[in-house]
Amino acid sequence: MPAEQPTILATSGGYRAGLRTNLEFGALVREAVELSGATRPKLCHIGTAAGDQRWFNADVSEAGRLVGWEVSHLNLFTMPPTTDIAAFLLEHDVVWVGGGSVANLLAVWEVHGLGDALRQAWQAGVVLGGVSAGSICWHVGGTTDSFGPELRVVTNGLGLLPYGNGVHHDSEALRRPAIHAAVAAGELPLTYCTDDGAGLLYRGTDMVEAVSERRSGGAYVVRRDNSSGTAQEDSLDIRRL
Repeated sequence: MPAEQPTILATSGGYRAGLRTNLEFGALVREAVELSGATRPKLCHIGTAAGDQRWFNADVSEAGRLVGWEVSHLNLFTMPPTTDIAAFLLEHDVVWVGGGSVANLLAVWEVHGLGDALRQAWQAGVVLGGVSAGSICWHVGGTTDSFGPELRVVTNGLGLLPYGNGVHHDSEALRRPAIHAAVAAGELPLTYCTDDGAGLLYRGTDMVEAVSERRSGGAYVVRRDNSSGTAQEDSLDIRRL
């Protein structure tokens, strides 16, 4: 059962430590599944940003078993599991992209044509989501520590969403000023940002709601004031899951 319209949930969260397992799905991943409308959910996890670590895949699979979801993994190292990645993605209700290096993720995806495949899935109603690198990737770009501790701007995101994206806005001190500087300089367009535990729900290309799996933390929009050449940040209303 596909979502009624193209849907993306871009977040700074989604996982939590399990009681008896290393990992459980948090409220943000559950929200992505609910948005899909699936009664017997099939979730595809993509761990490119962290190098397709098999031990982490196992943790994600175990988290899926706990909630009764079918979980599969699109590993690109050392090779994709199929010659038709778009068809593989279309077999799922949700695609969830893990965190890590967004620069490396985008480079590897480009080699394998994943951008076109993910666009097809999105347009067909497969809910796309993810955390950190798995949030920035859907946008025009954002700030990243992919190259080192001094944040840099990437602008070669998939561009399904015509905005910039900032993640971990509250937990990493360099994130907010880096986003403000990039927006003020025109490196990034209007940019939506999330604190840890928060997510941005997009229907088509419209940001329609901010949500959070935590009691604190928020979401924000940063836009350039053309008269002053500075960045202006405003808080968004947020629904607690």
